Amino acid sequence: MASRGRRQRIGILVFDYVKMLDFAGPAEVFVEANQTAGNYEVVLVSPDGKPVQTSIGARVEAGSDPGGVGELDTLVLPGSESAPPAFITPAVLEAARTLVPRARRVTSICSGAFVLAELGLLDGRRATTHWKFTGRLAKEYPSVLVEPDSIFVRDGNVYSSAGVVAGIDLGLALVEEDHGADAARAVAQSLLVYLQRAGGQSQFSAQLAGPAPRTPVVRTVVDLIQEDPTRPFTAQDLADHVRVSVRHLARRFREELDATPMEYLAGIRFEVARAKLDGGATVAQAAQLAGYGNAEALRRAFVARLGISPLRYQQRFRSTTTRGNQELSH
Repeated sequence: MASRGRRQRIGILVFDYVKMLDFAGPAEVFVEANQTAGNYEVVLVSPDGKPVQTSIGARVEAGSDPGGVGELDTLVLPGSESAPPAFITPAVLEAARTLVPRARRVTSICSGAFVLAELGLLDGRRATTHWKFTGRLAKEYPSVLVEPDSIFVRDGNVYSSAGVVAGIDLGLALVEEDHGADAARAVAQSLLVYLQRAGGQSQFSAQLAGPAPRTPVVRTVVDLIQEDPTRPFTAQDLADHVRVSVRHLARRFREELDATPMEYLAGIRFEVARAKLDGGATVAQAAQLAGYGNAEALRRAFVARLGISPLRYQQRFRSTTTRGNQELSH
């Protein structure tokens, strides 16, 4: 754990059309941490030391070029509004290549993972990126062990995140690693964000994981389920609600959402239970609040979907620092 007295320099590589929130989110986390336990210095670095234009059109001044930034505690490589590899220019790669050896730990946000992959820093490592790019990352860099559904991943001194708001989650995890859970909690409270989504959590909930309903029949049933997933629905109940047959509704759901109505309901209940566990509920409480008949039913659902019990899940993700140490020791 870092000492309050030791200055920790955070170098953030920015370039034209860099995603604003990818670097502004983590930067604000580090700066806010200085109000309590932290002693961070955030430095924006551009490939040539000149201002860059961000994804929202604003120009941002860089404090240094790669040659003049000196030693870093942490290097942050954000993503771009442009899809990879469009933003991975020779200048960006050369800048990253210069900065990486100077940093104690290296992090990527969103498509910034492609810069790490291009430099070979993710070979044989676990990593993630925004869900839009995970398939591409796995295909173009087969030596990378892509975790497509994680918010952020730590493997050794290399960290990667899903991007955008997930960069804030990663920033909080780094503050916790440096200064403890109380410091990270204080930052989260000050920034009015939730502390903290575990790195292994899904990037998106069951409601967002698939395509949106296209027809009023499916939309109506989806709304009914989401309104109160704890109700003891049957397939017949859902079909009666929209005055169609069970078979017709199942076919519509399969065509539009790639799941039956009851499978969709099970997914929603699982996400509710997982969120309750993340919030500190007991297994029994989570089961009740999510519409499971009992704790054993929830346990079976967790084992089927994640391969671990709900209690083990809660213990594993309670602290990002503990989790990172456990995973690296396996």
